Amino acid sequence: MTAPKVVLVGPMGVGKSTVGGMLAERLGCAYRDTDDDIVAAQGRAIAEIFVDEGEETFRALEKAAVAAALADHAGVLALGGGAVLDADTRALLAGHRVVYLSMDVEEAAKRTGLNVARPLLAVNPRKQWRELMEARRHLYTDVAGVVVATDGRTPDEVAQAVLDALELKQA
Repeated sequence: MTAPKVVLVGPMGVGKSTVGGMLAERLGCAYRDTDDDIVAAQGRAIAEIFVDEGEETFRALEKAAVAAALADHAGVLALGGGAVLDADTRALLAGHRVVYLSMDVEEAAKRTGLNVARPLLAVNPRKQWRELMEARRHLYTDVAGVVVATDGRTPDEVAQAVLDALELKQA
């Protein structure tokens, strides 16, 4: 069975995709994002799945995508922001090198503007982001062996902090 070298979790907009790609390059391995897997399999954007079929359908697709990626991806893996909501997914993450990339709401506002195509942030994005984080923060910390704050750091600095925290050797 194959296992990812690193699994990145954290809120939308924290930089999992950017940092994940940098980590994969530095470690000489492949990068994979479960949100990208879902989009490719469904042939449509995540926002469309939310609108057309609802969050419950999306979460079921996400759960399956995460389970498949954990089972067969040997590189760097990034999970969607809400993947940790599922208890089975959290159980599957046990034993993996999981890193929680954290940021505060002000950093989120700077990075995403909190107004992009994020289906869970459609109305009053700052308030909704805070509420999402209140509901999810403990889940991120529960599944992660390491927390790396991204506030005020470049993606390059965050990638290096992850490597340092996990004591992983660059390729």
